[in-house]
Amino acid sequence: MVYTTTLTAPAFALRRQIDRLLEESLGHGHTGQGDWVPAVDIRETEGELTFSVELPGLRPEDVEVTAVEGILSIRGVRTAMRSEGEQACYHLVERSYGSFLRRFNLPQGVDADKIEAEVTEGVLHVRIPRLALPEPKRIQVKARVEAVTRPSKAIVAESRPGSPKKLAVTARAK
Repeated sequence: MVYTTTLTAPAFALRRQIDRLLEESLGHGHTGQGDWVPAVDIRETEGELTFSVELPGLRPEDVEVTAVEGILSIRGVRTAMRSEGEQACYHLVERSYGSFLRRFNLPQGVDADKIEAEVTEGVLHVRIPRLALPEPKRIQVKARVEAVTRPSKAIVAESRPGSPKKLAVTARAK
């Protein structure tokens, strides 16, 4: 006899199967049974970028977080802890087991050298601080004065008999 937890359990199972088929057909997932993709929330604040990854039942040593060339990788393995014997058998198994790998492109302006990761109540929190934005520097513009010798102009009056006075401009060296 197969037990269902709610009326929508078949819909969730169908969705997991479709997601797994799409992951495998697009080449994003690993092949083989038991592979799974944990849910991730990405939150951005002024000071940091936070990735929250649902990893119930995993120990910190089962998870590896790396950042290489602007790509954050989160990988791990969740092993099944079930055993069937003569006195017990499973009628419904909804939890996924196996290996997983999630990769994310990091935006510019984050400090990959100061990434911190911790697990709290089955959720992995990866915190990536933002780099301090440089303050704009005001640059003073100075005037440069060069010593150049220019001829000075002087006005000289000339008069000719029978003509009005004419003014002439002559150049004198300083």
